[in-house]
Amino acid sequence: MSVEKKLDGLKEKEHLADLGGGKERIEKQHKAGKLTARERINFLLDEGSFEEMDKLVVHQSRDFGMDKKRIYGDGVVSGYGRIDGRTVYVFAQDFTVFGGSLSGANAAKIVKIMDLAMKVGAPVIGLNDSGGARIQEGVASLGGYADIFLRNVLASGVIPQISAVVGPCAGGAVYSPAMTDFIIMTKEISNMFITGPEVIKAVTHEEVTMEELGGAETHNALSGVAHFAAENEEEALSLIKELLSFMPNNNLEDPPLRETSDPLDRVSEELNRLIPEDPNQPYDMRKIIREVLDENYFFEVQADYAKNIVIGFGRLGGKPVAIVANQPDHLAGALDINSSDKGARFVRFCDAFNIPLITFEDVPGFLPGVAQEHGGIIRHGAKLLYAFSEATVPKITVITRKAYGGAYCVMASKHIRADINYAYPSAEIAVMGPEGAVNIVYKREIDKAKESEKAREAKIDEFREKFANPYIACEKGYLDEVIEPKFTRPKLIAALQMLENKTDKNPPKKHGNIPL
Repeated sequence: MSVEKKLDGLKEKEHLADLGGGKERIEKQHKAGKLTARERINFLLDEGSFEEMDKLVVHQSRDFGMDKKRIYGDGVVSGYGRIDGRTVYVFAQDFTVFGGSLSGANAAKIVKIMDLAMKVGAPVIGLNDSGGARIQEGVASLGGYADIFLRNVLASGVIPQISAVVGPCAGGAVYSPAMTDFIIMTKEISNMFITGPEVIKAVTHEEVTMEELGGAETHNALSGVAHFAAENEEEALSLIKELLSFMPNNNLEDPPLRETSDPLDRVSEELNRLIPEDPNQPYDMRKIIREVLDENYFFEVQADYAKNIVIGFGRLGGKPVAIVANQPDHLAGALDINSSDKGARFVRFCDAFNIPLITFEDVPGFLPGVAQEHGGIIRHGAKLLYAFSEATVPKITVITRKAYGGAYCVMASKHIRADINYAYPSAEIAVMGPEGAVNIVYKREIDKAKESEKAREAKIDEFREKFANPYIACEKGYLDEVIEPKFTRPKLIAALQMLENKTDKNPPKKHGNIPL
């Protein structure tokens, strides 16, 4: 056979691989409002940078007539390329081929690029659009999932892992995205669940739609499984690019710098006016965060879940930082089960990838309630405490107003190795608020008074003046400085520069036992 014929044969095979399940199924994919696997990869990666691997892989199944249905690529497109010039590994499930179902062959393709990513030290991005395990392959398909799960675990904390769910993701398939660092879903198109509506109806007699059960808004607002809900696939893929801009390639590198025209010494008079005089009046902590960050840009994560805590990324002097902040605008900023989980996982991710932690604190304590106690607020709150204590990256805390009780300790206090702790003059640091404290400390005295309510109010004022301020903590060295709010940005940048070469270690161990 001549060289020309051999080359023609190669081109024909590659053309068939490019077609996936064929033109009709590609058109069906488009009619459903979805991109194809290759279109997704081309949108995500720098133009012309994608290098495909295992393009001509086919499944090895012979049962159920599968030997007559062999399609190149076998339902997943995998390889490597660049995003903003940085190497990344990517796999995209191809719904046009056997519904994107996982076979032993295409699981091996995914495993191959995950192993390579670990060797090279580069992020892995998974674009999930699959009907689940390929039934015709039985245990080989299940084994393929387990092979991927193992890589997810081994890669955790070593290289960033990001999942976009841009179609169905059901059954055991959900556990791979669940073990990655961030999950992005597309509204009204993607869904995730262990058991579908029909199974639930048969077993529990509950009737629910796929969207209600496992749609993007459900997992972003109710379950907390997902981190972002995109309006469409293009937005979902753009979110991946934005996320990666704050992350290093691996746990041995620092996050990438970005030039900024925002002056390092910029002060904000607005910050002096943002904290209300009434200690019980809510305000939006995100206004403070944006005033401080470069170009006032804050990339919030899980914005619709556990709104009493705010997490996300920004930059200070061009350097990526992670923000963890109580939100007085929701549940007064009190910590509860969901906000503790949300904060703890984010803190641990940032610590694993050398992203400094900036904490803005205004917390009246842990949310009271029988449901919270029975739901395990002790265990869940301990996760956030554990995460902050374990973290060895630079940690800077700013107490804007309330810092009461155990929540003061949890929110990156000096006592759990925070490096620099600032407070505004409006800060109130105490075991509890003046009203509660007076009811305990001065109960007898108030009860004996002729005008008990008047006596109570006087004691509240006295307690607030003596204890609901930052200066006692300052005297004890628990705060490094009480600062005028308008200087927050230059103070944080100076502290980060000072901490640039910080090294801290935890005791040698196989791993800790976080209170899961």
